[in-house]
Amino acid sequence: MSQQVVDTTLVPIIVDPYYKIQKGPTIYIDEIHNNFHTKEGRFKPFSTLLERDGYKVYSLENYDLLKTKDVLVISNAIHSNNIRNWEQPIHDAFSSEDIQILKKWVEAGGRLLIIADHMPFSGATNTLANAFGFDFCDGFAQLSKPEGESDLFSEENNRLLVSKITDGTYGKSIKSVTTFMGSSFQIPEKAIGILKFKKGDECLQPEIAWQFDENTPSKDLEDSYQGAILDFGKGKLAVFGEAAQFTAQTITNENGTFHVGFNSETAPNNVDFIRNLMRWLSTK
Repeated sequence: MSQQVVDTTLVPIIVDPYYKIQKGPTIYIDEIHNNFHTKEGRFKPFSTLLERDGYKVYSLENYDLLKTKDVLVISNAIHSNNIRNWEQPIHDAFSSEDIQILKKWVEAGGRLLIIADHMPFSGATNTLANAFGFDFCDGFAQLSKPEGESDLFSEENNRLLVSKITDGTYGKSIKSVTTFMGSSFQIPEKAIGILKFKKGDECLQPEIAWQFDENTPSKDLEDSYQGAILDFGKGKLAVFGEAAQFTAQTITNENGTFHVGFNSETAPNNVDFIRNLMRWLSTK
């Protein structure tokens, strides 16, 4: 049995913050939808990193707090029926009213980061994603790679596409990003892909999360993505299919204790990638 624990010890000190401390844009982290990741919980390293970059970071418990040009991060929302019940059917985490509010807010200038991990989170978030033209495979995205290697999206392996998030426009130039077993999605025509799967990568779709056998349905992920951005109306949208890359955790099992997230030695560029992405989201 693996034990997963948030790791707040290896959040880097930022010597060149983009904004003076507490003077940057406002970022809210959603806590309305039974979120697996919250500001003071599994996303504490993420919120601390952003605060060290000068952002003002708060939990969101009411849509009325949102102003145009604020950034809202929704990570791993889930319906109450699927809390500790990661088995089909996966219910929508967002009501039609939720979706209408969020879509209108982004159209008016809001900045939204949607993160939906492997099943059940990708399924729970798909109706919201559909409203912006994205479509999740509710499963586990698996890269075609040697066993034991990290899920590496790099320019070298043609899975990291050059974009304004990676080319130095909004910070450091990024040549690779590491993720940790997430989900996949297809993107609308006007979106800009960032993390792209290749032919031979696959989405495994079990009836119960983490339970796989030779009969588990799978889908080839050619032309699917794990990260993309989109200008939407007057606002901006970023969609990602893996949450651990944005935070820091330790996992302990029979083989020892391992860093999983931007604290991992396999993910040396993730912090700079996060900083670039959030700067793009929060600026004009």
